[in-house]
Amino acid sequence: MTPPEMVHYGVTKSSQLAVSRGMAELTKGTGVTVNAVLPGPTRSEGIVEFLQKVASPGVSAAEAEHEFIEKHRTSSLLQRLIEDHEVANLVAYLASPLSAATNGAALRVEGGLLRSIV
Repeated sequence: MTPPEMVHYGVTKSSQLAVSRGMAELTKGTGVTVNAVLPGPTRSEGIVEFLQKVASPGVSAAEAEHEFIEKHRTSSLLQRLIEDHEVANLVAYLASPLSAATNGAALRVEGGLLRSIV
């Protein structure tokens, strides 16, 4: 479920899924795989700035992150932001021969944020 303050983001994710699945269909039987990587809230300069803006006055960046996750992302099993190298690890797997049978998939790197199992 897309958080209300991120509807624009949800629209882009839906588009990404449609394009990746369509491309996977177009390349079937070629040995080319096409997948979508769906990262959750990932630590970046922009996210840290956003968290500082919505946090209580005078809190540290770490406290702002904790406050946001606790208040707005309660379903997160990880209970922290995703690190960029954690997303990169999934991308590296998908780019490797180890993922040869992974095609047309939407793979989440979101720390268990979404409650669905599919």
